[in-house]
Amino acid sequence: MMLVFYITIAFLFFYSILFHFYKGWWGSVKIDRNESKASRKNTKMSVIIPARNEEKNIANCLEAITRQNYPSHLVEIIVVNDQSTDSTASIVAQFAPAVRLINIPASDTSLSPKKKAIETGILASTGDLIVTTDADCTSGPQWLSSIETAYARNNLVIAAPVRITTNKSLLSKFQSLDFLTMQGITGAGISRGIHHMANGANLAYDKKTFFEVGGFSGNEQLASGDDMFLIQKIANKFPGKVCYLKRQEAILDTLPVKNLHEFFQQRIRWAGKAAHYKEEKLIAVLVLVYLTNLMLITLLLSSIFFPISILLFFLLCILKFIMEYPFVRQLTIFFNQQKLLPWLLLLQPLHILYIVVSGFFGQIKSYEWKGRKLK
Repeated sequence: MMLVFYITIAFLFFYSILFHFYKGWWGSVKIDRNESKASRKNTKMSVIIPARNEEKNIANCLEAITRQNYPSHLVEIIVVNDQSTDSTASIVAQFAPAVRLINIPASDTSLSPKKKAIETGILASTGDLIVTTDADCTSGPQWLSSIETAYARNNLVIAAPVRITTNKSLLSKFQSLDFLTMQGITGAGISRGIHHMANGANLAYDKKTFFEVGGFSGNEQLASGDDMFLIQKIANKFPGKVCYLKRQEAILDTLPVKNLHEFFQQRIRWAGKAAHYKEEKLIAVLVLVYLTNLMLITLLLSSIFFPISILLFFLLCILKFIMEYPFVRQLTIFFNQQKLLPWLLLLQPLHILYIVVSGFFGQIKSYEWKGRKLK
């Protein structure tokens, strides 16, 4: 038992160093209050929205995009209906001609339906800058202007912030806090060129560059990863041309999943692509985080034979909270989610278990997403 304890302490030591650097890297990314001066507002944008069975959300998404303060003649909105079985297509049709609807035929059996939908939208687009979002996201009026500002500074990829909204449920708070940390790691890693992560719910990239790197080729067999694999390919070919848009006007809000089953299916989907990443530093970070949490669970399980391990486990949970707190506090301020901060300590045991379980099943299990079974 003591050996497990000492090994866990060692992992937590390196974990603390990692989060110390993340805090510094995130803090070094300045929010430029004068960014609008760089904007030319002459870039033609194509907003691509893959949608499958989103009848409850798509209208709010499109209404927000059609209210942007960016010149409307420079914004092309394309919804790619991914074989929806509900009224998604008919709702989108009501927004014509401001919104263009493309239907994926029922005969299409792509192994990566989301990549297929986005690629279909890109091939039909006329803009120079591709902006992708999800059908359950809503944006503020300066969203596209903020993205264009970053593009005007010669960035080929813009990873922009996403915030999961909360409600009264504990699950929504758990998701929001977990996702908040991932956003911070994304921004911190990109800002120093350490590793490159992104979320397709709020991502923009130069259309010409997309084709120069071969688009989504190379990972067509994986259902997920339209965002992560692409940003890593572009960062590898065009160093220094990727940025994280740390600007509150660029934040998109997305909805939490409704139940535990959907939550784990989503996180298994996210975790499943990790084994295919090419960036060694990102892999090292993921391994360190996973092993740290795995050792904590191992310590807890050892309480079957050594009851004192339960006490040691909860003491180390408090220690882990202390390590993470300064970084997460910065993030809650930027994303205006300070009310989540007290939950950071209370949800530590559940978060540790979640990391271990989702990471494990993400490598060995297929998942179900929107009525499809995928890998």
